[in-house]
Amino acid sequence: MSIRRLPSHLVDRIAAGEVVERPASALKELVENSLDAGARHVAIRLAGGGTDLVEVSDDGSGMSPADMALAVERHATSKLPDEAIERVTSFGFRGEALPSIASVARFTLDSRVRGQDGWRLEIDHGARIGEGPAALPPGTRVRVEGLFDRVPARRKFLRSPRAEYAACLDAVRRLAMARPDVAFSLEHDGRRVLSVQPAPLPTRVAELLDPGLADHGLPIDLVRGEVQLGGVVSLPTFTRGAADQQFLFVNHRPVKDRLLVGALRAAYQDLIARDRSPIVALFLDLPGESVDINVHPAKTEVRFADPQGVRGLIVGGLRSALDQAGHRSAARVQAAAPVRWQTEADLLPSRLREGPGEGLSPPSDEHALPNPSREREGLALVNDTHALFAAAPAARAEPAVAPVTDHPLGVARGQVANTYIVAEAEDGLVIVDQHAAHERLVLEKLKRSAGNGGVPVQALLLPQVVDLDEPEADRIEEAAAELLHYGLEVERFGPAAVIIRGTPAPLGRFDAVALVRDLAAEIAELGGPQALKGRLDLLAATFACHHSVRAGRALSVAEMNALLREMEATPHSGHCNHGRPTWVKLASADLERLFGRK
Repeated sequence: MSIRRLPSHLVDRIAAGEVVERPASALKELVENSLDAGARHVAIRLAGGGTDLVEVSDDGSGMSPADMALAVERHATSKLPDEAIERVTSFGFRGEALPSIASVARFTLDSRVRGQDGWRLEIDHGARIGEGPAALPPGTRVRVEGLFDRVPARRKFLRSPRAEYAACLDAVRRLAMARPDVAFSLEHDGRRVLSVQPAPLPTRVAELLDPGLADHGLPIDLVRGEVQLGGVVSLPTFTRGAADQQFLFVNHRPVKDRLLVGALRAAYQDLIARDRSPIVALFLDLPGESVDINVHPAKTEVRFADPQGVRGLIVGGLRSALDQAGHRSAARVQAAAPVRWQTEADLLPSRLREGPGEGLSPPSDEHALPNPSREREGLALVNDTHALFAAAPAARAEPAVAPVTDHPLGVARGQVANTYIVAEAEDGLVIVDQHAAHERLVLEKLKRSAGNGGVPVQALLLPQVVDLDEPEADRIEEAAAELLHYGLEVERFGPAAVIIRGTPAPLGRFDAVALVRDLAAEIAELGGPQALKGRLDLLAATFACHHSVRAGRALSVAEMNALLREMEATPHSGHCNHGRPTWVKLASADLERLFGRK
């Protein structure tokens, strides 16, 4: 078959397949156009998860009738004033979104420039069917109805309306986080589901992801040369069971990049359990020539000129914020739970609470004759009452004489069940899990010791040869110096092999050949040898767990206070090696509420 030029309507259909995969894709393109037009408020309406209707209205600059006609032609855009595509700062720039959407739906474009009349343009699956005056405030309104109605091959691959709506909501949340200075509203089937006003970045992120992030989030602010990293990450004790709330924005453009997954894994190493995921929204700003934004038709992926440097910046920024958190914990303040109030009489034996004519009630007649059997019963009940209050408390307590000032975790007052330390702070009552807390303290000491001089190397009597392909051997050779710091001594051994001469002494006997192969694959994926560090951290965590103060061990008051002071001075002491909180606090107001004082 000879080569031919494709007809324009088929070209538009092919472009639509690249740009418009589902209603969320069309919605993303339309909202991005609104933001690029300088909108301060974006209103979105959906019906049927976006398959029946997607409508986006904004108060941006608007378009003239001539610009509207150009906007629905392929590769027509106002966002590339010259050929310097690497310096583009807008969301969109290809000029394919509107004609691609209009080729697979009923498309209505209304727009008005301030000081001029509004204009409407209607297109039905690529065919222009009408245009004329329109009444609307300054800005632009786009309606997309019946998406893929005439493309059954695409329509049948759409998911349920509920799933499509969830994808649309996720797209709006990402763009709303990218532009916290813009107000957003979203309606689905006539129900308002999202409404946010302009706000500082941490506030906007908390509104869109989890309100608890306002109290349990850590701000990120790091500058390295021309690269700046900002955003919010959650405390290790404030996590989720799925990695569905982790977002990366590059030059305020939401992207999906596996670089973020590896960086988060490295940053939260030994801070959270393997089945937990942190809540993260990171904003990376760097010069346009340092990132390629033109690698994906929907602009959801980017390529960095220095991926290793970007990954190191993210890991360093997150670790710095987590280290500065000190002993903070998401469970540090617990609300007082409702209780069933009891009076002093409720604490007495049931026979002492019985009504007149029963138990120890006084005789109604002061001249009545004494009743010996009733007197004997009364003496027995009095003895029961003494027995009730004669038992000693189960916990040991220190006299409340030591001052509590200048100590965030307070001063130890006692120990409950030989497991929990009870401390008095200026603003409430602190309860510490002694084993979990000491486990974290021991782990941090082990890590500092390993970091001071590196991990000792155990030389092998018989060096082991590992056969790899040539690129994998190159990666291991380039990382040899870093691997040696972790206790693994390797050398190049021919074009497609390396030789292991020493292994980390703390690991003892293990399969070093399998480890090197895993390292080669991981360096290719993540850009660094994290597998070995992970094994060493796991070993340190296990050692810390077995060498920590055990639950059930009685501590002196001096030992309790020493543990509290060390927790205050140690990073990450607010959570154990598995991400569980090491301490909780009952605020003074909650204590007063428990006892009916407030």
